[in-house]
Amino acid sequence: MLEKEIFNIKSEAEFQRLAIEVFRFQHENVRVYRNFCNLLNTQISEVKTIAEIPFLPIQFFKSHKILAENSVEETVFTSSGTTGSINSRHYVSDIGLYETSFLKAFESNYGKTENFVILALLPSYLEREGSSLIYMVEKLIEKSNNPHSGFYLYEMDALIEKLAFLESNNQRTILIGVSYALLDLIEKTGFQLKNTIVMETGGMKGRRKEMIREELHEILKTGFGVHKIHSEYGMTELLSQAYSVGDGLFSCPPWMKVVTRDTEDALSYTFERTGGINVIDLANLYSCSFIATQDLGKTFADGTFEVLGRFDFSDIRGCNLMVL
Repeated sequence: MLEKEIFNIKSEAEFQRLAIEVFRFQHENVRVYRNFCNLLNTQISEVKTIAEIPFLPIQFFKSHKILAENSVEETVFTSSGTTGSINSRHYVSDIGLYETSFLKAFESNYGKTENFVILALLPSYLEREGSSLIYMVEKLIEKSNNPHSGFYLYEMDALIEKLAFLESNNQRTILIGVSYALLDLIEKTGFQLKNTIVMETGGMKGRRKEMIREELHEILKTGFGVHKIHSEYGMTELLSQAYSVGDGLFSCPPWMKVVTRDTEDALSYTFERTGGINVIDLANLYSCSFIATQDLGKTFADGTFEVLGRFDFSDIRGCNLMVL
């Protein structure tokens, strides 16, 4: 029942109600989360609002198997990281929840996938196994049902040729790329794209120096000849994504919400000032839907949020994050 309700949320009241239901389900069925709540002396019967729900630190995905009891994983997504680092592992018992989540979120922002050629420039993700981003983009490419859609590893010349061909044929295109690879591409040649959306997923992967998003987007806008750079915000530990259509403000699908916690007090919340990003992802039903990330950001009255960087000493990750 919860699986169907999650993707049919129509109001804030419905979200609040379902969030409490999911919290109670996960407290009862996800041992790691239950133990964490118990350490905080959380009284389940007294949790009536989102503000009273404990958020599990994202680091637990590195050290524990976070999965509902009596569930069996269909797949395991793993995070990227530096050499020698411990990567997160997300055990997914129902891959259909992920597919429904990313497809509904994508199409609510961009329309039917079939209307686009999907090009992916994600070399560092393709070079390892277990990437949830690669899984998502593979499915989008498949659903586009277009012979021109596909992945590019380091075939920059072939990608340049493909973009030129698609532009000359007025084909609507989405180019999804990791930041450093998009920069590599525009250093090969300049573009004047009129039919292509450029979407960066963040991540310099140690290939280039990190930079603030505004600086990155200005360089990319100039290089691709576009007015806006779109962004995707997601991570291994989630089953949902938020999107920015070019202004640096991310919007969540109805089953996802971002709140910010005080950087000095993890149990207090901030608004319209910099805080740690907590994510509620109701699609993450059989794992944990309430995650305290290592990202810094701001939330706003209209439900949008901005990503500003990371806490000091956080691991280098493949998400859409820049330093302050």
